Amino acid sequence: MLTVTNIGLRYGDRKLFEDVNIKFTPGNCYGLIGANGAGKSTFLKILSGEVEAQTGDVHMNKGERMAILKQNHFEYEEHEVLKVVIMGHSRLYEVMQEKDAIYMKEDFSDEDGMRAAELEGEFAELNGWEAESEAAILLKGLGISEDLHTKKMSDITGGEKVKVLLAQALFGKPDVLLLDEPTNHLDIKAIQWLEEFLINFENTVIVVSHDRHFLNKVCTHIADLDYGKIQIYVGNYDFWYESSQLASRLASDVNRKKEEKIKELQAFIARFSANASKSKQATSRKKLLDKISLDDIKPSSRRYPYVNFTPEREIGNDLLRVEGLTKTIDGVKVLDNVNFIMNKDDKIALVGSNEIANTTLLKIISGEMEPDSGTFKWGITTTQAYFPRDNSDYFEGIDMNLVDWLRQYSPNDQTESFLRGFLGRMLFSGEEVMKKASVLSGGEKVRCMLSKMMLSGSNVLLLDDPTNHLDLESITALNNGLINFKGSIIFTSHDHQFIETIANRIIEITPKGLVDKQMTYDDYLADASVQQQLSELYS
Repeated sequence: MLTVTNIGLRYGDRKLFEDVNIKFTPGNCYGLIGANGAGKSTFLKILSGEVEAQTGDVHMNKGERMAILKQNHFEYEEHEVLKVVIMGHSRLYEVMQEKDAIYMKEDFSDEDGMRAAELEGEFAELNGWEAESEAAILLKGLGISEDLHTKKMSDITGGEKVKVLLAQALFGKPDVLLLDEPTNHLDIKAIQWLEEFLINFENTVIVVSHDRHFLNKVCTHIADLDYGKIQIYVGNYDFWYESSQLASRLASDVNRKKEEKIKELQAFIARFSANASKSKQATSRKKLLDKISLDDIKPSSRRYPYVNFTPEREIGNDLLRVEGLTKTIDGVKVLDNVNFIMNKDDKIALVGSNEIANTTLLKIISGEMEPDSGTFKWGITTTQAYFPRDNSDYFEGIDMNLVDWLRQYSPNDQTESFLRGFLGRMLFSGEEVMKKASVLSGGEKVRCMLSKMMLSGSNVLLLDDPTNHLDLESITALNNGLINFKGSIIFTSHDHQFIETIANRIIEITPKGLVDKQMTYDDYLADASVQQQLSELYS
C-alpha cells in the first residue's frame, strides 16, 4: 500500500496542490488526470522520491518495491536489452552482478564461497531463476523480437527503446507501478498487450495518460487533480467525465429543479453499476458505486474549448474520386496506385503503421503536394479545410497577435469583438489574444488551427493527427465536435477512442495494396478476415 499524507507543493506564488491525503491500495489502477500544468508528472515524481514535497510525506510498506517508467531513452546505451529490463529490479540485478563477479575470480576463497551461498539464497528468493525468461516474455509481448534481446540499446530504434524501458518498469511484479504516458510511441498491438497486462496486474498502478480508451480499459479509479487537491473517484475516465459534467450542470443551474439533475446523476451511476460486472474488480466496485452520492462528485474547474464545425452548404453525392495516386519520397515509394471513392457521410480513418503514406495522401488531396502519377477530383459541392501534422509554417516568424492571425482566415472580414469572442471560446481569454502567433505552445497552435477550420465553413475536413499536443479536455471537445459534424471527414489519429467514436469507414495503406472497410475501428480490429488479409499484405 502507498500512503500519501498532507502532501503540498508550491512554486513561488503558484500552488500545485496542498493537503493531499490518499491511500493507493493493491489491486487497483488509478488514472491521474488534470489540466496541462496542473502537476500530474510532478506528483508522480513526489511519489517516487525524485521531487521532495514541501509538506507531508509518502509512505510505502516495508519490503515493498516501486517501479517507475523512465523517460531518458539514452540512459542505458551500452547495456544489452535483456539486462536493461532486469535492471528494473535493482536489488535482483545487484545480486546477479555480485554473484557473477565472485564466480569469475581466479582465487576463490572460503569467504567468497560463503558470500556466494548467501547471494544464491537471496537470488532464489527474488525469483532470479525466472528473471531472463520473464524479461523475454515482457519484451516479446511489447513487440521486441528475440534477435534484439542481446543487442545493445544503442543498436535499436527510438521506438524500441521506449518499449524496453516500459518492460523494465513492468519487470518483477513491483508492488507499486508508476507510469507517465506509457502508450506514447506504442503501436496498437503493444497497447492492447499492455492493457491486458495491467488489467490482470494484482498490485497498485498509478498512470498518467491522454489516451482515454486506455484509461477506460485499465482504470478502476480516477485520481482527479483539480482545485489544488486530488480527489479519488471509483470508475474509469468516461464515468468520471459524464458524472463531472452532470455535477457541473447541476451546480450552475440555480433556477431549475435540482431534483431532476440529482435523479439524472443517480440513474447514470446505476447504469454504470450494472455494467461493472464486466470488470475484474466487479463485486467491490459495484459496492462502492452503489454508495456514491451527489456530494461525492464535484464539478471540475477545468475548461473545455467550444469546438463546432458548421458547413455553409450541404454536401452533394459526388464527393472525392482518387485514381492511381503514386508518390515516391527520398527513393521510397510511399503511395503505389491508390484508388478509392469517398462518399457522402463518410468519416474515414486512415490507420496502420505507415504514417508517412497517410500524411502524404492527405497532403496530395489537400493540394499541398503533387503526386508522381494518378489523379484526384473533388465534387463541385465540396469545400475542404485541412489540418496538417506539421503546422509550423502557419506560425514561425509570424509577427501578428492572435486576433490579426485569425482575421486572415475569416471569410467575412469579421470585427475584432467577434474574433476575440471566437478565440475566447477556444480558451484564449482576455489579453491572451494579444499573444504573438510565433510564441504559442503546441496545444495553443492546434486550437488556433481548429479555429481557422471552423471559420472556413467547409463541408469536408482533412485532419492529420489533430489530437497531438492537446490535453484531455481539448481532445474530448474536438472529439464531440467531429461526432456532431454534418459533413464528411478523412483523418488520422493515434487516439483509439477518437477513431472508434468518429469513423464509420477504415482505410489502411499497406505495401501491397489498400484495405478499405465500411465498419467501426473496433470491428476492424476484431474482424478475423481483415486481420488475415493484413497479415498477407504485410508479409
